[in-house]
Amino acid sequence: MMSVNLNGQVLDCLPEHLALVQRGLFYGDTLFESIRVFGGRIPLWEQHWARLTVGLRVMEYAIPAYWKGQYFKEQILLAAGPNARVRLTVWRSPGGLYAPENDIPNFLITAQALDSEAYEWNKKGISLGLCSSVRLPVDTLSGLKALNAPRYVAAAQEAHTKGWDEAVLLNMHDRVCETTGSNLFWLEDSVFCTPPLSEGCVTGTLRSLLLALMPTWGYAVQEKAAIFARLLQAEEVFLTNAVRGIQWVEICAEKKYNSLKTRDLHDRLVCTMAAMDA
Repeated sequence: MMSVNLNGQVLDCLPEHLALVQRGLFYGDTLFESIRVFGGRIPLWEQHWARLTVGLRVMEYAIPAYWKGQYFKEQILLAAGPNARVRLTVWRSPGGLYAPENDIPNFLITAQALDSEAYEWNKKGISLGLCSSVRLPVDTLSGLKALNAPRYVAAAQEAHTKGWDEAVLLNMHDRVCETTGSNLFWLEDSVFCTPPLSEGCVTGTLRSLLLALMPTWGYAVQEKAAIFARLLQAEEVFLTNAVRGIQWVEICAEKKYNSLKTRDLHDRLVCTMAAMDA
């Protein structure tokens, strides 16, 4: 029997629902997806499901037979309103210490209503700074969306303290990886560049879509490793994630950028997303 003290209340055992999430709470044995619902549609669902499936296999979960993409899409739309930010969290069943006793996953869907049916252009550009407090590891788990996020929390706190909107995180090799909540692109010699996944960045769903779409829109794009100084020589910089879309960066370490091509990418993406449904 386990005895616990929960917020000052001594209990003989973990409450039922708390016990269910034991592995997520104790070990961060968890994956998640942040998903945008537009007018009852999930345009990026195929990308989300592909990333989650890879994560489930890498983490060696025992995937139930009914865990199919269509099932989760239906469950998400049941939980969400027509326009919403959704979080799908998956964790391993209770049991064991570091070595699990039960590999069957559980899931939780939470939804927050949003007003817009499309990505909105950020009229005020994002401000960035270089995170000095942490570096991101590069290994087989780097691309997964997991709850092992203290480095991102530390970077976000540093950004808040220094008055930035987000911080640029470097990897263990001191090269540009991503920001506190987004993948990163920059325009260099008429080519949009983004760090390759081998640099340790999260496998962003919108990042993946843009890498496929941008050449069809007439833009050269390249996955390229870079040190932070390259960002300060760029013409434009923008951030991407599945919830906010493309956000242009106005300033980074006193370097100011324009947003002409980034705005065109945003407008093309909004039109493309309006025609997509998974």
